[in-house]
Amino acid sequence: MSEITGHRSTATAVVHESYSFACMRCGHGWEQSYEIEHHTDAEGAQMIMYVADGHVVPSPLTRPTCLNCDAHVVRIMRAGQVSSVQNSMHRQRTAPKAVPESNEDSVAPKEDHHWHLSDLLHPFHRKAS
Repeated sequence: MSEITGHRSTATAVVHESYSFACMRCGHGWEQSYEIEHHTDAEGAQMIMYVADGHVVPSPLTRPTCLNCDAHVVRIMRAGQVSSVQNSMHRQRTAPKAVPESNEDSVAPKEDHHWHLSDLLHPFHRKAS
């Protein structure tokens, strides 16, 4: 695709897409929404611009980069996958648990959870029948 010179307001169509991403190297997960702008240049060639948070960015589908470790081994999933896993993990952590009434040997509270790839992909594993 060629570079677009001119204003973004010249888009002939704008499509909104969201994706979930999981880094296969460090396990970091995130979601991002994009405005996909379709343009036609002076010669009539079709071009596409991806816009995230008001900034033109490279297509996330060509070579996604992990926001945590800069690796390029990133799995792209449908929108909502990472947030549903994070919400599920949050509900598990905030659920009331039985606590011993007075045990001086009790364990200290757990620190914030560090995300691992298995945490993000666990809901997607299918059990063998």
